[in-house]
Amino acid sequence: MGYRVVVAGATGNVGREMLNILAEREFPIDEIVALASRKSIGTEVSFGEKTLKTKDLDTFDFTGWDIALFAVGSEATKTYAPKAAAAGCVVIDNSSLYRYDPAVPLVVPEVNAEAVDGYTKKMIIANPNCSTAQMVVALKPLHDRAKIKRVVVSTYQSVSGAGKEGIDELWDQTKGLYVPGQEVAPSKFSKQIAFNVIPHIDVFLDDGSTKEEWKMVAETKKILDKDIRVTATCVRVPVFVGHSESINIEFEDFLDEHEARDILREAPGILVVDKREAGGYVTPIECVGEYATYISRIRQDSTIDNGLNLWCVSDNLRKGAALNAVQIAEVLGKRCLKKG
Repeated sequence: MGYRVVVAGATGNVGREMLNILAEREFPIDEIVALASRKSIGTEVSFGEKTLKTKDLDTFDFTGWDIALFAVGSEATKTYAPKAAAAGCVVIDNSSLYRYDPAVPLVVPEVNAEAVDGYTKKMIIANPNCSTAQMVVALKPLHDRAKIKRVVVSTYQSVSGAGKEGIDELWDQTKGLYVPGQEVAPSKFSKQIAFNVIPHIDVFLDDGSTKEEWKMVAETKKILDKDIRVTATCVRVPVFVGHSESINIEFEDFLDEHEARDILREAPGILVVDKREAGGYVTPIECVGEYATYISRIRQDSTIDNGLNLWCVSDNLRKGAALNAVQIAEVLGKRCLKKG
C-alpha cells in the first residue's frame, strides 16, 4: 500500500525534479497529482513514464492526501501549506517560510532524521537552504568524531539557485556578449553574471551579511548543533547547476586528514574524490543529476591547532532541494506514517 502524494509547484525547476526523483527512487505511491498556479493549469509534466497535467493549486482539496511536497515559494506556501496541514496532509516545504519556526522540524535525513517525529505540531516539515543542506551532510560525521567549534565557509552558487530567471539571464547575457547590439542588462542579478562572480545572494542585513549567509548560520545551528559558530560568504557564479563550497573547520579535538577522509568515505550521502593530482577532485558540472554530496581537497589547516579544509560540491536542485524533500518523505513514511 502506497501514499497519495501532491507535488505543488510542479512546473518549476525544483517541482519537476521532485517528480523525477519520486519516480527514480520508486517512492511508494498509489496516486499522485501535480499542482501549479492558475496560469500554468494543464501544463504537462513527466512522472517516470507517465505524463501528468497540472491542476489548480488554488482550488485543490487536500483532504485524503498523505504528503504534499511544496516548491512554490514563501508567499504561496503561507496561503496553501496551512490548508493542506489542516486537511491532514503532511507538508514538506522547500521555501524558507517555516525553517526558523521552533515548532517545525528542519531536516536533512543524513544528519537529523529523528527530527521528523516533530511534524505533528504543525503537520509541516521544512527543507533547508540548498547551500546549508550539502554542508551539514559533510559536517555531521566529522562533528560526531571530533566536535566542531567553528566553520568558515565560502560558497560558489550556481544561477539555478535563483530559479529559471537566473538560468535564462546567464544564458542570454553569455550569448549577447558575442553579438554586438544584443547585450543583456542585469535583471535578476545586481550585476552582470556572465563571466563574472557576484558576492551578493538575497538581501543585505544590518550587520553587512546577506540573508543567504544568515540562513547558513541559523540553519546549521538548528540542524546540527546550536553551539557551532559559523561565518559564511555566499557568492553567485556563472554556473548553471551545482553549488560548490570551500569549508574551513575548527574542531575541539585534533582530527587527522587521513582519518577524516576515511570517516567521510563511510558516511551516508557522501562520495569522496580526493587525489592530489590534476583533475583529482569534483567540480559542479560533474555532479549534475547525481544524488551524492562530493568531497575533495581534504587537508590539514596548519594555521590552527585542530583545523581541516575541504571542498564540497552538490547538485543544488537535487540534494539542495528536491532530493532532500523526497528523502524526508521516505523517512516520514518509515518512522511515522508506515503505509508503504
